[in-house]
Amino acid sequence: QVQLVESGGGLVQAGGSLRLSCAASGSSFSFASINVLAWYRQAPGKQREFVASIFGGGSTNYLDLVKGRFTIARDNAKNTVYLQMNSLKPEDTAVYYCNAKITPKVYWGQGTQVTVSS
Repeated sequence: QVQLVESGGGLVQAGGSLRLSCAASGSSFSFASINVLAWYRQAPGKQREFVASIFGGGSTNYLDLVKGRFTIARDNAKNTVYLQMNSLKPEDTAVYYCNAKITPKVYWGQGTQVTVSS
């Protein structure tokens, strides 16, 4: 079993930055065994959408809307995955969720609210 706890959300003005963190823990757990770590987001009244992912080897993928503004990174020594968000826009407002895949299981965090004011 893996627990994911997000932090770093908050209120920021448009053009500002935030860094989200997701700390992973669990019994008999190896952070290095996580196949894929990802961030998703869900805005009010909308479906949850993929934002960014990072594989064990370090390759990354991004939602087109955030390319060039967001950066995902993992620190295996700290069992943590980060999402650096720059040049934030009001449309980035959402609850951001951390996701971890250890095939065949998928784990989710509880989410952290990001609000970008115009």
